[in-house]
Amino acid sequence: MELIPGLPSEIAIECLIRVHYTHFGTVSKVSKLWKEELESPVFHRLRKDSGLSRACVVLAQAEPTGSSHSKYPVAPAYRLNLYDAEAGSWHRLPPVPGYHDGLPLFCQIVVTGRHLVMVGGWNPTTWAISNDVFVYDLVSATWRGGARMPGCKRSFFACASGSDRRVFVAGGHDEGKNALKTALAYDVARNEWASLPDMERERDECKGVFHRGRFHVIGGYSTDTQGEFEKSAEGFDVATWKWGPVEEDMLDAGTCPRSCVADDDGKVFRCREGYVVACEDATWRDVAELPTDVRLVSYAVMWQGKMLVTGTKQYGGPHVAYTLELSEGNKHTWTRIEMPREYCGHVQSLCCLEI
Repeated sequence: MELIPGLPSEIAIECLIRVHYTHFGTVSKVSKLWKEELESPVFHRLRKDSGLSRACVVLAQAEPTGSSHSKYPVAPAYRLNLYDAEAGSWHRLPPVPGYHDGLPLFCQIVVTGRHLVMVGGWNPTTWAISNDVFVYDLVSATWRGGARMPGCKRSFFACASGSDRRVFVAGGHDEGKNALKTALAYDVARNEWASLPDMERERDECKGVFHRGRFHVIGGYSTDTQGEFEKSAEGFDVATWKWGPVEEDMLDAGTCPRSCVADDDGKVFRCREGYVVACEDATWRDVAELPTDVRLVSYAVMWQGKMLVTGTKQYGGPHVAYTLELSEGNKHTWTRIEMPREYCGHVQSLCCLEI
């Protein structure tokens, strides 16, 4: 059976790879053959090789709540928004099943393959901790429930994904505010969780970063030192299924690791005291001064030599976002992102994907 009647297969595929990603859900419903083609890794590799793939950022972002001068301000509801970095356009993703009144507070979102995975968080109404997992298929534009995260209910854990189908979780704290050193891996394709060996240290409010085949868990603090962020980090090697030695001086003392990100080459960046800084040979160096209206950085993400930061000038101020174009010779350029009002709320999590 032909993909497109009357056309050779190679021409039909050339037509399909030019479909805009926002129409994938519709196109995949046309026929079984089209659905299989769009779900094939070969199809997405052809799009990328032809320069047709698009880098996008997914943000768990608060909706505007009206006037900030209200006597009784309303807690914001969070939604999933998609920013197309190339086109400069914004789109809203379908709501997560069961969370039509807003996403779980403090949930984590990561991308693996063609899937967006949402893990954990607090019920926005009851504030009960949830171990729920939901998986969004970027091709079919549909959500499905995943296997719930096993073990104790945990919050503020590190979460990251490599290029394969696994999502890694480590640390955080349980319902008794006890910091954790346990770790897990979720296989998206099999819809199964597996236990990892424990980390050497408890790490609450730590940051997960995946690069060079390792799941790095950065910073955090123990039960006995709540709020006193430590400098160390440790990495889990996926090939050996073991944690490496603790790196004692990854950060400055007392540093929240939330803005830590890694580029495609494995270099780690973060925001510190008004600057983007990079770690080279265990030494942090200034890369670029942050724009004045985003000095309080909420989150950052990197892709293809670019870095997106979102934050405010001061506590309670309007949220803005910029991209930093990293280039040779330290000639880095900031560009402010145009954000329509409905897409300018506080960001509680974000990740980058290539469609």
